[in-house]
Amino acid sequence: MSVVIVSLFVLGAVGLIVVAWFARREESKIPSFGDLTGFVMAHQVGRVPVGRIAVLGFWWWLGWHFYAR
Repeated sequence: MSVVIVSLFVLGAVGLIVVAWFARREESKIPSFGDLTGFVMAHQVGRVPVGRIAVLGFWWWLGWHFYAR
């Protein structure tokens, strides 16, 4: 039984490595998650970092949402 569990864990790790290695191509027109987050977080109204407040507020809400369940 433990051989099956270890094998599945290794297979999953190899799958994640392959996806991380081959998934992002330089010629891709679809922005990465980091590019989107950076774009949203850079938004400001005057000197107020509205984008950062929105992203941090979303993660705060999501955390409390799952904590309450």
